[in-house]
Amino acid sequence: MQVKSLQASPEQLKNLEDKPQPVAAEFLGTLLLVFFGVGAAVLAAEYVGSLGIALTFGFVMLALAYAIGPISGSHLNPAVTLGMFLAGRLDLELAVKYWVAQLVGGIAGAALLFLVAKQVPGLQTSETFGSNGFGDRSAVHINTGGAFVAEMVLTFLFVYTVLAVTHKVAVVGFDGLPIGIALAVVHLVGIPLTGTSVNPARSLGPAIFAGGAALTQLWMFIVAPLVGGAIAAYVHVLTHPQPNRRPRREMRVS
Repeated sequence: MQVKSLQASPEQLKNLEDKPQPVAAEFLGTLLLVFFGVGAAVLAAEYVGSLGIALTFGFVMLALAYAIGPISGSHLNPAVTLGMFLAGRLDLELAVKYWVAQLVGGIAGAALLFLVAKQVPGLQTSETFGSNGFGDRSAVHINTGGAFVAEMVLTFLFVYTVLAVTHKVAVVGFDGLPIGIALAVVHLVGIPLTGTSVNPARSLGPAIFAGGAALTQLWMFIVAPLVGGAIAAYVHVLTHPQPNRRPRREMRVS
């Protein structure tokens, strides 16, 4: 049986780097993921519960995978981009552009959501606002170590799934379906624990507007997902054939 290459060609990478659309797509996609996903937690949690919030994240991710997946890969998450970079599918320059677009998009999405939330009488946003947390800010009061392990493992599952179902940079065909399902599943498990980050961009925006403990605990939801994404990239190399994998020094695109 012939094994498909999991490596993006230099021509594909150069095509992404030379055009503004992939970076713009990552900005817009992250903005929408935060607005709708975190919005379900901020505006509709009383009506949809944890299941509804998890499904919102999963369905939005699924929709965006089909909408912008062929353009940018629909990472919408610095941990996914890190995994793609370590797997040799993105050049560092493009990865940095994606990270900036995702973080700015996450802040912009949270800003729009904050504007809407302020129009709802009596809605609490200070130190909450869909932000992630542990200890007293966790529904089950998970401690620091437990929160770190949980976020790392949840992110591992999500990033590993993305790497396993995509063959190059873009999301094509039915690739978006398992990605959306994986994001919904990690939210079902993670919401009672930490509110589920698995995405530094998703955590940064809400924390800025929540303030207080949401900001002091933010480090957890940046570091743990990145560690999980990095581990996923290396485990993926062990479990999936990489017939055309090249040393990173050969990844440069002239």
